[in-house]
Amino acid sequence: MSEEIESKRVRGTGSKSVYDTLRNEILALTLPPGQLLDETTLAERFAMSRSPIREALIRLSGEELVVTLSNRSTIVAPIEVASFPKYVEALDVAQRMNTRLAATLRTDADLKIIAKRQKEFEAAVKTGVHLKMSEANKQFHMAVAYAGKNTYLASFYERLLNQGQRMLHLHFEYLERGGDGYLLTDEHELMLEAIRAKNVELADELAHAHTRQFQDNFIAFLRENYTTDVSFGPLAAAE
Repeated sequence: MSEEIESKRVRGTGSKSVYDTLRNEILALTLPPGQLLDETTLAERFAMSRSPIREALIRLSGEELVVTLSNRSTIVAPIEVASFPKYVEALDVAQRMNTRLAATLRTDADLKIIAKRQKEFEAAVKTGVHLKMSEANKQFHMAVAYAGKNTYLASFYERLLNQGQRMLHLHFEYLERGGDGYLLTDEHELMLEAIRAKNVELADELAHAHTRQFQDNFIAFLRENYTTDVSFGPLAAAE
């Protein structure tokens, strides 16, 4: 019986290792959108059977990071530029609502956590490693969402943040090229101070501006690197 339990533990560990590695490579764009993920090739790469590979791919599929095609082959999920306006519209609503709630309902304990996550984000920005930056950015915004005390809105927001992490890497790259990296930390600091002061309207405005900056820079990155014909409508102004 102990051998069976150990076997299951090893398999689970193997699947998690594959999942963690592939997830990091997908989010860091080391594995580009559309890249074929062949189970046999991956099994050879990780020196294990196809079962843990398949388990890892199923988990990544649940996070919408990979897609299984009709012929059963699996690829890294494409970044759908055409759907970006709808994505950023949803992100704007979720970001504003969670930040408004945080400014209304935050406790002193919440403020300490948000401030801690902000410091962690600042440290990540200094490393210049985009994967660390995107993960720390997500943790900052989720700390804000948890302070808002609405688990449904927080869950929806987390899903959007997960979906946008690869686009956020391109956003980081664009800011670094223009020497505007300071904006990354300054905007978070302003949001924290608005939440600390319980200034709901200012928190809302800053959350909206934060989304708009992400939208504008992502589109600018696409125009510079892939096409000169990228045209999306402006994000609606904060009310």
